[in-house]
Amino acid sequence: MKILQIGRYPDVTLLDVPAPEAGPGQVVMRVLGVATCPQWDLHLRHDQPMFAGHSFVYPYTPGQPGHEATGTVAAVGEGVTDLKVGDRVSAWRDAGHDRWGCYAEYVLMDAANVIRVPDGLPVEATASVELAMCVGATMLLLRTMGGLGGARVGINGLGPAGLVAAQMARAEGASRVVGFDPHAGRRRLAAERWLDEVYDPTSDLDDIIPLRHVRPALDVIVDCVGAKRSVEWAMDHAASRVALFGVQREDYTYAPRHYGGLSLIGYPGHSRDAAAYAVSLIADGRLDLVPLITHTMPLADYQRGIDLLEEQQAIKVLFVP
Repeated sequence: MKILQIGRYPDVTLLDVPAPEAGPGQVVMRVLGVATCPQWDLHLRHDQPMFAGHSFVYPYTPGQPGHEATGTVAAVGEGVTDLKVGDRVSAWRDAGHDRWGCYAEYVLMDAANVIRVPDGLPVEATASVELAMCVGATMLLLRTMGGLGGARVGINGLGPAGLVAAQMARAEGASRVVGFDPHAGRRRLAAERWLDEVYDPTSDLDDIIPLRHVRPALDVIVDCVGAKRSVEWAMDHAASRVALFGVQREDYTYAPRHYGGLSLIGYPGHSRDAAAYAVSLIADGRLDLVPLITHTMPLADYQRGIDLLEEQQAIKVLFVP
């Protein structure tokens, strides 16, 4: 089979290796499509740590950082009773970048790390279940803290995670969903499909979204950026809750002006429940991942796909092995 191995930019190789065999508790998934994770792919290209204390080693683990994949079960190992050959599944959890990843024709997965998805949907609809699971974990946590029913919700950052969060906020009953992103194309897509209003965060928004102590226009803000400026702006403008989804790489300041009922909510971690939640929204039509895939190309064109991400001409690229 073919599997991608990424070296120090611009080196990339398609290796020809034997297909994996399923061991106890494992399945082999035939990959029908694998979507980029812009965070991992772009940080890997530029040798920039994903988070504090992280570093890359080149050449990178074969198949990694591919982890948003959908396909069919090609083989099951001993002890796997809830999956069978031919089942349509998606990866919902990456077992770690020391194991071969999904930029490949076949990938060996722990059976517990895949989840059934509806048959008959296009590959684009289920490739990014893992991303939707991540965002879904935040949404399920917000449910336990009063929920979003009737809430005015802001989404900081309209990249892939923000576009998922916008749809989930709507599914959770938000009365108004407002998005912030400096990229005009992403604002346009979000406004056409899912959001009530969109704004460029580089503009002065205080007349539109007042400070929380003046007249809060938003109850909850979900931050999908992670930058200090973005998070602290959210804390200044959310009436009750700021949920942190973007990867944190610097300290945020929870200042005296934020006191008085504002909760800052950290990411709760991955869970099977969040994966099932995401798949249920896809199945009933309340979460559409297809528009996030703006380009589809062969796995051999990996570098061209990442070029499109870097130039912000793509939201996500789907590679077909």
